Order: sequence, then C-alpha cells, then structure tokens
Amino acid sequence: MAKDQTPKADELFSTIDYKAPEKSWMDTPVEFKPGTFCHGSRPKYLELLHMPYPKEWKPGEEDWKLPENWKEIFLDGMAERLKKYRSFKLFMDICVRCGACADKCHFYIGGGDPKNMPVLRAELLRSVYRKYFTTSGKLFGKTAGARELTVDVLRELWYYAYQCTECRRCSVFCPYGIDTAEVTIIARELLNLLGLNTDWIAGPVSNCYMKGNHLGLEPHTFKSSIEFFLSDIEDITGIKIEPTFNRKGAEILFVTPSGDVFADPGTYTAMGYLMLFHELGLDYTWSTYASEGGNFGFFTSNETAKRLHYKIYAEAKRLGVKWILGGECGHMWRLIHQYLNTWHGPADFLEVPKSPITDTAFENARSTKMVHVAEFTADLIRNGKLKLDPGRNDDIKLTWHDSCNTSRGMGILEEPRYVAKSVCNHFYEMPENTIKEYTFCCGSGTGLNAGENMELRMRGGFPRANAVKFVRDVHGVNTLGNICAIDRAALTASMDYWVPGIRVAGLHELVANALVMKGEKERTVNMRNEPLPGKEAKE
Repeated sequence: MAKDQTPKADELFSTIDYKAPEKSWMDTPVEFKPGTFCHGSRPKYLELLHMPYPKEWKPGEEDWKLPENWKEIFLDGMAERLKKYRSFKLFMDICVRCGACADKCHFYIGGGDPKNMPVLRAELLRSVYRKYFTTSGKLFGKTAGARELTVDVLRELWYYAYQCTECRRCSVFCPYGIDTAEVTIIARELLNLLGLNTDWIAGPVSNCYMKGNHLGLEPHTFKSSIEFFLSDIEDITGIKIEPTFNRKGAEILFVTPSGDVFADPGTYTAMGYLMLFHELGLDYTWSTYASEGGNFGFFTSNETAKRLHYKIYAEAKRLGVKWILGGECGHMWRLIHQYLNTWHGPADFLEVPKSPITDTAFENARSTKMVHVAEFTADLIRNGKLKLDPGRNDDIKLTWHDSCNTSRGMGILEEPRYVAKSVCNHFYEMPENTIKEYTFCCGSGTGLNAGENMELRMRGGFPRANAVKFVRDVHGVNTLGNICAIDRAALTASMDYWVPGIRVAGLHELVANALVMKGEKERTVNMRNEPLPGKEAKE
C-alpha cells in the first residue's frame, strides 16, 4: 500500500482496539490486509545469494509456490536450530505466558492485534514446536497448546514474523529473560528455507553482497555522493575539505551506513562527520568497497549476516589501518560488539583504538577495535578539543530517541546525550518509561521500512510519536535526535504522519551546526541551508 493510500492519522487512531477477540487465537485465521505486509522477494536476489527456492510469489495470494516437501524442510530446519542454539530451545520451553510482555510491543500498542503481543507472537512458533518436539504436544495436541504445521499456520507465521522489529523491548520486562526477538530471527530463518523472504530485505542484502552497500552504489557513485556534500560544506563554511578514499596506511578506517550518504536527513549527518574530521586533522579514510555499516543479512538469517559482517574488517586489513571508527548506525553496532567474536573471533590484527587527539584508549573496543562516533565525539568535548557555539542551534528544541540496538542492545545511553547537550541549549527528555532501556522502537526496523506496508509502520511508530507529542505540547520540542540511519528515515515518516512539524536529525548534524572551524567564513546558515538564529536578515 502506498503512503497516500494509508488512512489518515485520526482514522488510524480510531481503529486501535484492545478488546479480546471472540474466538481463541488458534481459531482466528490470519488476514493479509493491504498496507500491513511487504512484497515477496524477487527470485533474482535469492539466486544471487544462492538461497533456496527463488520464485515469483505474492504474500497476499493463496499459492506461495512451496516445494512439495516444504513441511519436512521446515521441521528439519527447526530441529537443527533447536540443537544448534541452546537459547532457542530454552525460549521454546520456559515461557509461562505470564503476560508481562503483552502490552510492551509498539505494534500491539498501535493496533491491538493480540498476535502482536510478544508472548503470542512467539506462541505461533512455540505451538508448532510442542506438536513435533514435545511428548505432551504429540499426545494431547491442542489441549497442550500444540498444533499441526499447515499452510495456514505457515502463512500466519510469516505474517507476524514480519510484524516484529526485533527491538527487544519486550525482553526488558520478561521475568525469565526470554528474548522474543531471537524467536523471530529463527522464525524468519525457517521461512527463508522455503524462499519466503521479502523484497526490501533480500534486495539490500544482495546489493551489499555484490557492491558493499545496501543501495548497490558503485564505488564512483559513492565517492561522487560525498564530493557533492563537500561543495555544500564549502558554500556554508568557506572551507574546502578533501577526504581520501581507499587510502592505504591511514590510521583510521571510517564506516557509516549508506543511508547517511544517500538520503536526507542522513546526508546532513554525513556532512557533520566530514567537517569534524577535517577540523581535527584526523588521519582517516573512507572505503568505497566496505561502504556500509548496516547488515540487512541479520534480518534474514545468522549465516547471511555472517557473510556480510566481515567486509569491514577485510577492508581494514587490506588498507592496513590501525583501528575503525563507525558512524551513526543501529544494528551495525549490535552485530559488531555482540557477534564478531562468535562468528570470526577478535580482530587481533588491529590495535586497541586510541584517540590521536586526546590520547584516550577506548578499552571497551579492545576486542572489536571499533569505536562509535558518539563515544569519540563525547571524548573530544570532555577534553576541550572542540570549539562549539550551541547558540547556532537555538532554533532547535531537542528531544532524544534512543535507538534500540545502540541503547537497549549496547548501553550507549549517556554519550549521545552529553554531545547533544553540549551543542544544543534546549534539550528535553521524553517520559522515562519511553527512553533509554525502555525506549520505543521507530516501528520500521529489521527490513520493515518499505513503502507498501506503511499502515503497519505507522501503527508501530505510534508509541514513539505519542511520547514526542507529549514533549512538543509541554516544552515546544520541534526536533527528534537519534544515532541510527534507519531511525532517521523511519521516524521522519512517522513524525510527518503523527506529529507534523517535528523534524528528525542525526547527532552529528547538530555538531556540525555548532562547530566553529578554524578559518571559516561567517556562518549564516545551518547544514540544511536554513538561516541560523539571528542571521535571518542576512539571507
């Protein structure tokens, strides 16, 4: 469903219904409603990735063109993962359905569908597990919460596995520590064994596999995009910046999500990186081959994520850098810090990152040799290495969105706030049960930020938008900051929909506005070429 076909905000809000359904969940068939699911993957992407059963198929149609032995493939895959992943087996067994997570999912809050309660979404797969892998389920069937794996059950599993952003908010509230996102990941893996991927995931994965970034940008196109920013920076500051690309022997390799290079408002964040690194005289280089920090493979399967994961380190080794600096990305950071050692082992060919400006050693990156740019910039400010004029952002009343993977998954909570408060004079927090570890998701992560599922995205974005609306009404907030490329894209759409007038900005866009550079001309406009506070008459 296209964006202009999505119901208006007040219409969508009026349809949120938390009443219990008349029938039990096992007796309520799934309804594929336009605007709530993504297109099926095109075969060319799966063929390129050597993934099974590529075909033309449409989720909304009855015939999914499944292989004859689809049930055997699914159950064999489930058995393999139950043996391989102890956590998966544990999560299948220990849930007592207490309901502590029931009202914590943004999709349930924004829609009221009981199957989007995390406990019930996981139960869709758990019921199949009980039927085929537990004695009670084999003997007592539905009475024991077990059910046969049928085509209708498979369709239901697919529909709801792609109505989860794996944000892990539910896991914060689970008394048993069940990570429902891990259940979603396994469900998607099993569906992928049958060729049931989505176009908006398989496409970026194949692009990254072939070109090094999700957008499929050729090296010269990637370089040209950055050079376009340099022209804008020179117009704004009068300073000519000349970054290097693929330069062997640089001290630092810098990697950011391709969304920062391609789409507003991420482009303003990329301009901020360029200005900051130039001002520092940083010995760094970009790569046109490892030109993507994000990893859509993680939304497909662990093995696919692993295939895409090491390109950054392979490029670091090829270029002979000492360590890696990473841009504002969400899931890049969770995969780097929580999966690198499991998949590939420590990056011992690199050095423990040490800031060449402050001499700070980033001990938290001892294994990965990769530092988040928010940590890097916070350290610069703490050590008085930047000249900042926060008054340049006085037209901004800022609130902060904690991106799920960097906050709940990584604990990066205070560094971006410290930087934001150093470059903005007006900062206001949203209610405490909606931020930090309890942060609401953007509603469009894990490959759900397509155009055809806009109603689902707006429902998922409602809780975050509602918290933003609160600080807008109370404090006059007009800007939502974050450190994730998907957030910058997804939140822009949901703010326009639910809270018109709220703009979305990356952290280093705000840094760039406030940064007083040596030799700059009088600054009259910000990164968006809008007048700075007090400079309106000069424009």
